[in-house]
Parts: sequence; C-alpha cells; structure tokens
Amino acid sequence: MGFRPPGGRGRQRDLSCPDIRFISGGNRVIPADLLAEATAHVDAGRFFTELAALVGYPTVSDHPDGRAAIEAYLDQALVPALTELGCETEVHPNPDPAGGPFLVAIRQEAPDLPTVLCYGHADVVDGHTGQWREGRDPWTLSADGDRWYGRGAADNKGQHLINLTALRLLLEHRGSLGFSLKFLFETGEETGSPGLAEFAAQHRDLLRADVLIASDGPRLDAATPTLFLGARGAARIALDVDLRPDGYHSGNWGGLLRNPATTLAGAISCLVDGHGRIQVPELLPAELPDTVRTALEGVTVANSPGDPVPDEGWGAPGLTPAERLYGWNTLEVLSLGAADIERPVNAIPGRARAMLQLRHVTGTDVGGAAEAITKHLAARGFSMVGVTVESTFPASRTPVDDPWARWAHRTLAEVVTGPVALLPSFGGGLPNHVFTDVLGLPTLWLPHSYPGCLQHAPDEHLLAPVAREGLVLATALFHALGQRGKAARR
Repeated sequence: MGFRPPGGRGRQRDLSCPDIRFISGGNRVIPADLLAEATAHVDAGRFFTELAALVGYPTVSDHPDGRAAIEAYLDQALVPALTELGCETEVHPNPDPAGGPFLVAIRQEAPDLPTVLCYGHADVVDGHTGQWREGRDPWTLSADGDRWYGRGAADNKGQHLINLTALRLLLEHRGSLGFSLKFLFETGEETGSPGLAEFAAQHRDLLRADVLIASDGPRLDAATPTLFLGARGAARIALDVDLRPDGYHSGNWGGLLRNPATTLAGAISCLVDGHGRIQVPELLPAELPDTVRTALEGVTVANSPGDPVPDEGWGAPGLTPAERLYGWNTLEVLSLGAADIERPVNAIPGRARAMLQLRHVTGTDVGGAAEAITKHLAARGFSMVGVTVESTFPASRTPVDDPWARWAHRTLAEVVTGPVALLPSFGGGLPNHVFTDVLGLPTLWLPHSYPGCLQHAPDEHLLAPVAREGLVLATALFHALGQRGKAARR
C-alpha cells in the first residue's frame, strides 16, 4: 500500500448527448475507442438489459422475503460479474444479527500497484407495488424516454452496475486493470448498515486499500458530473412535553394550565428560529473551512427542471445555498403534534411531542447534543421539555485538498468539456465514516444519479444520459488510475 497520486461548478447543458472529449498526454492517455465503447454499451441497449436483470430481484432488506432475494442476488448476479473480473469472492456473515451478509471480492495484480476498494449495496427499500404511475411494476425495468423506471435502478443497482461495467470494459480492452481491486457489497444499507462498521474493523487486513472509489447518492444535478468526498451525519432529537394524563376544557382552564403544545412551539423556536437559523452554538460547526468555501464557489443547487426554488432568507445567514447544504449544519422539524390535529376539541392537551433532525458536518459534538439542548432550554424557562437523542449517524469527509481528491477531480474534468462539481460532503447520509474512520481511506464518490430520481419512492428511475455519461466517467477514472499504477512501477 502507500501509493499516492501526485499532488466544480454547476451548469446546465443538454444531456441527450453528453459533451465528451477524449484526453491524451502524460500517463493519463485514455483511448478514444475505449470511451466510445462505454457510450455504445448504453446506446446499444446492453446496459439496460443487464440492469433489468438486477432490478428483477426484490432485494428489500427490511422484509423477510427480501432475505432470500438478497442471497440470490449475491449468488446469481454479483458473484458471476465479479468472477468475470478475475476476482476471488467470499460471502461473510454479519456480526450483527439484524443485518444481512457481506460479499467481498478481490483481484490481486502486482503487489506494488495501488489497491482500490469499491463499494455498493445490494438491498433496496420497499417496492411500493401498486403505487407507481401507469401501472408500472417496481421489479420490471421499463423505459419511458430517457427515464428507466424500477426499484433500485438508481439506488443502488444501476450505480454499482456502471462501475462493474467500467471495470469489465477496461479489463477487456487492456487485459489488466493496472491496479488491484477489492469490492465490498453490503446488504443492509437501507436499514442503516447494521454491522458494517464492526465487520470493517474485524477485517481491516482483508479490506486494506489505498483509496475508496464508490457510487451512491445523487450528483449535484442531472447535467453536472460530480465528485463528493463524504457525507453529513444526522441525529434525530425527540422533544417531549408530557404535563398531565388528561386534557382539560380550554374555556374552564385556559390561562391557568400550561399548554404543552404552546410550550413545545416556544421551545423549538429557542433551538431553531422561524427563519431556519440554529440558535444553539453547540449544534453548529466551528467554521466553514476555506478549502470547503473555495470548492463550493459557483456551485448552484436546485438547478434541475421541477426542483423547488430555495427560499430567500431561510437558513444560516451569510452562506450560499451550496454552503448551507454541503458545508454547514441544519436543524429541521420532521414532525410536530398534540392531540388530534385533524379533529381538534376544545381542550388543552396533556402532551405534545416533536421530532427534530440535525444534519451536521464533521466536527460537530453530537454526543453532547442532548445535554447542550437541555441546558439551552432550561436557561430559557423550558426545563419541562424532555430531550432525547434517539439515533445518530456519523459525519465524515476526505479533505478537499487531499491528493486523491485533486487527482480524481482533475481526471474527470479532462474527460468532459464542462465543469465537474467537487462537493466536500453529500447532503444526505452514507456510511462513509466506515471507510474514513475505521479503514483510514480517502474516499471518492462518483454518483450516477440525480436529485429528482425519486429513490425510496414510487417511480424511482435512472436517467439514460446520466448512465451513459457515468459509464464514460467511471471508465476514464479507472483507466487513469491504471496508468498511474504503471507509472509508479517504473
């Protein structure tokens, strides 16, 4: 190990024919015929046929029937694809009984070459059968123009199929990859990746690599190739104002009894005001690093047709929308209620409850969040509000100025005529911390989907132009890495 490479912006363009130019020169010669084959693989329908086979497995990880489908998916779909890449494969049990198995595949080339760890997840969320438009079956891939509908088409089967295909095309073209390959597939990402961190800690030597290259989540928008380096974390925070077991007539007792709903509303406004600004200093990052600010200069969010328009005056002041989304913390109210809001009666309720979510970047002390919120509320007269942090998900990111990040961004930017967005963190959640914190790897995420793909909902779809461009970008990145590996051996 120890191989190190030498030391984006949003835009709109027509995706019907991605702007691709082929690079040459130095060690990153990428043959035009290789990238043309990647494009043809999608345009000729071969990729659609392969993806249709994967979508046909109902690999729902939170349903008993899904376990059998997951085992079949590993054995019948992934193992043959990985074996075709010259990998030795092994299915490992999950140390957490709540999770499913892990599939590890290894192709070892020369020992002095870099080793790449790739990742994907075989599981999907519930198919929501009967809720898709035009009678679509979630387990049958169907095309409507450039949209390919099916559960898992975008999350994550289409994305890991793109990377598997890129590796296969490179191997067919060159006869070798130019680096050693390891692939880790988990089967419980949609249920919070149970056992993944423990498995990685127990198998550090097995998963040892120089860099993670993986694909999940959306790119900045449909038109913008994107590289992101980590993920924000999340914490669910329950606020409970439980004052009495019964409700009391609002005419007879109003003004005498504390109203838990009014109390809760006031407490929430002490934590996050009516303009979305966090009021608890301990829930904020210490700073927005200059490297993050520079990386996000000019990045435009909500840039796809049909996206909602970001609200003026909402969120942390002094930050751009991209900085608020990818470099800062937000506190959102997910649910809020007291009594029966659909059929209210003339009574002061006895209890009110809310669920909040803190999305946070690295450096936030989530472990101290409950204590900080409790102290903050008590100082403002709300000691009767119970605070419970019910679940957390760690934040992590590879530094923007990491040599691997610079190399990957430069390589991708040389393949397309337009800019490539470099995002410090993905806005949502991914188990990136397993790779950065447990395995100690720099992480490069090259997403092959877009924010409007409707993942986790009816009508999930993969955009054909994004798949085409994604396959070209993945092929170029793996090819460039193989060339770097050859150069390192000279």
